[in-house]
Order: sequence, then structure tokens, then C-alpha cells
Amino acid sequence: MRPLQILLLLCLAIPSAWADTLALRINQHSLQVEVAATRHSREHGLMQRQQLCADCGMLFVFPRIERHTFWMKNTALPLAIAFIAADGSIINIEEMQANTTDHHRAQGDALYALEMNSGWFARQGIKPGDKVQGLEQAPRGQ
Repeated sequence: MRPLQILLLLCLAIPSAWADTLALRINQHSLQVEVAATRHSREHGLMQRQQLCADCGMLFVFPRIERHTFWMKNTALPLAIAFIAADGSIINIEEMQANTTDHHRAQGDALYALEMNSGWFARQGIKPGDKVQGLEQAPRGQ
């Protein structure tokens, strides 16, 4: 194998280690998120993770604005998800149980979704209508 092939295989084997990260802010709360902007990274999401740091999450960036739907198949962590409009305003927040196939859907047209540990948004007092700052730094969804 050539060095480039080996590097490519390593990147595919450990996607979280090479993931883009982004600093976001909601009200006075700062958070660090991994960015899932490709079809593959969005499909994999936080599956197989055993833990997520307190103020860490995953930002899903979609190529189109629509009413996106999530489920928790193969996801061992209970999570909360905020569906976010193109202007950064939170549309709705849902709590999601681990390893379920229940559907959680945006209640309006969303360009982003933000997954955090279960209860994170409630503990921070974050609610629909609040704005997420820093989204303009995210790559475009593919």
C-alpha cells in the first residue's frame, strides 16, 4: 500500500479524530461541536459513542432546508436535539432515548440540527426561538 492509501484508511477508520469542530454559542453558553456536513457523517452521527463531554455535541449541516427527521438506532447515549432554522433560531427541541427507532422531526424548515447530552438544553434554559451563534463558520452541507 502507498502512504496516501494508508492515510485514507486511517481517516475512514477513526472519523471522529479527524472531524471538523466548531465553537458555537447559545445565549451565554459556549459549546464545542463536531460537524457532520456530508451524507456519510450525518448518517453515522454519534452512533457507537459511549460518552460525550458536558458541553460537546454534534452539529448536522444539511444541503437543503426541510423538516428533517432523526432516530437513535445504534446510539447508546440519550441525547437532546435542537432543530435550527437557516437564520440560527431554534425551531424545536426534542429529548431522544438511546437505541430507539422513534422519529424526532423538525416542526419547521431546518438547515441544521444540534445533538447534545440529554437534558443539556433544559439545564441551560435554552428554548425554541433562542439563536445559535457561529453557524456561519460551518461548512455547507453536501
